[in-house]
Amino acid sequence: MTHIRRLVIDVLKPHEPSTLEFAQQVSEAESVAGVNASVIELDREVQNVKFTIEGESIDYDTVEAIIEDAGGSVHSVDQIACGEYIVEDAPTPQD
Repeated sequence: MTHIRRLVIDVLKPHEPSTLEFAQQVSEAESVAGVNASVIELDREVQNVKFTIEGESIDYDTVEAIIEDAGGSVHSVDQIACGEYIVEDAPTPQD
């Protein structure tokens, strides 16, 4: 099985714990080397946060469990990069 090197997920989370605490918890997973978290939308009860996660071999199940233990849920997997290295998107004429 190939290794997941980048994972971009949309997470629905409560206001507490904060986005900072949430990102720190995800970053502590053994398979995670780095995390970016951006708040996309918020309302009275929840926030939508885009997480970009990188590592040599990300364990998706562990990441999802951390998110769920903190009260969140993975709303969608928006991007995934697998293989020996990360292939960056290249612009095309349609862009």
